[in-house]
Amino acid sequence: MMQDSLDLTTLIFLGLAVFVIWKLRSVLGQKTGNERPPFNPMARREEPPAAARDGDNVVRLPGAGPERAATAPVATAVPRNWKGVVEPNSPAARGLDLILQQEPGFDPRGFTDGAKVAYETIVTAFAKGDRKTLKTLLSREVADGFERAIQGRERAGQTVETTFVSIDRAEIVGVDVRNRVAQVTVRYLSKLITATRGPQGQVIDGSPEKVVDVTDVWTFARTLGSRDPNWQLVATEAGQ
Repeated sequence: MMQDSLDLTTLIFLGLAVFVIWKLRSVLGQKTGNERPPFNPMARREEPPAAARDGDNVVRLPGAGPERAATAPVATAVPRNWKGVVEPNSPAARGLDLILQQEPGFDPRGFTDGAKVAYETIVTAFAKGDRKTLKTLLSREVADGFERAIQGRERAGQTVETTFVSIDRAEIVGVDVRNRVAQVTVRYLSKLITATRGPQGQVIDGSPEKVVDVTDVWTFARTLGSRDPNWQLVATEAGQ
């Protein structure tokens, strides 16, 4: 009797298991047409304006990313009044319109604030010879130029001391969008204390006490609509 009861119980549980598996397959095994394709890590990558690098880059766009970019209209962007940001109806204003056409979350004022942080970070890292920081902030071409300058100082036994007093102004002076790559040019007016010392610690350029006015014009670039929301420094020049 005990053996018969055991066999009957086993059969009941087996029957329940088969029923549950059948129900699960009937629900989970059906295709609705809305399934996502298998994840492909290589398909998620898009080409940046320069060689990809590890770590954080120059400037983050508030609201930028593939989700926002996907909703951007394909028609011509509606011109905006950029008074207080760039000259209205200027080439820079039209460039900002093109950026917003592809990334509605772009904030020019937020970009400028981020560019100030990038400027101070890069100038300080260059003075210290901080290659690790510079690598994450610069395009390959600019990084190569900075590296040559740092190597030249090292061979000559020179060191640079740089202290930021203030960044008095940072303004967008140019915007260019070509083939989905946006380039934004910023002019900086800053006050610095900078001095270069020789092998024995003697000052050979600048002054460790004098505040000087400095004007720089830097250009940042990024591929619009890419998953990477960061900008890289792609060009520098001394401004007037």
